[in-house]
Amino acid sequence: MTKPMVESAARVPEENASAEKRAQRPAWQSALREILIILAVAVVLAFLMKTFVFRTFYIPSESMEPTLQVSDRVAVAIIGFDPVQLNRGDVVVFRDDQQWLPAIPEQTDSAVTNALQFVGLASEDPHQYLVKRVIGLPGDRVSHDGGAGPIMVNGEALTEPYLPEALWPSQVAFDVIVPAGKLWVMGDNRSDSADSRFHTDVNGGFVDATSVVGRANVVFWPVERWGVPA
Repeated sequence: MTKPMVESAARVPEENASAEKRAQRPAWQSALREILIILAVAVVLAFLMKTFVFRTFYIPSESMEPTLQVSDRVAVAIIGFDPVQLNRGDVVVFRDDQQWLPAIPEQTDSAVTNALQFVGLASEDPHQYLVKRVIGLPGDRVSHDGGAGPIMVNGEALTEPYLPEALWPSQVAFDVIVPAGKLWVMGDNRSDSADSRFHTDVNGGFVDATSVVGRANVVFWPVERWGVPA
């Protein structure tokens, strides 16, 4: 009858000693532990957001000026996105599956940069993606004579309010019919954009709709540039 009471009494000093040891733990250890937990949660949330909700991209060139400027960061919503929902005039980000971009040397990004891109805490590699505006949808006939007049889509003039008034819609003549599952895309800076017009030798200049990651929904950085691409 007395043995359990002896064991219980023996555990009390041990528990008190353990509590005192925890109390004596340096404050910096507790703070560091909390910081590490917060960082781990942030990384997991960022990865889930990148995988299921949205991705971020860096604008490296002038091809979409004035709508998008060099060093802009754009967010692209991927949740619920379906290429069949695209409209003429949408600004889209797509993978460079047709290899429009020039070959680059082996990547020299640090392991930290690669890790941040993987979990979604850094913008995607701009050498793997392009940003252009949808001009022609599947079945459209898109043409231009290379002059100052408007681009024609299915025999009707395309209204492009996002272009500067003095800028010709194209200085290159073209006349194409967009195949099923494809898109005809162009940059807003028509005099400095290597878009569909200049890649007709590759897949006819068309972009596969399945290559599109999503619409460029918002410019979120720098702060003074915040807004929705027109």
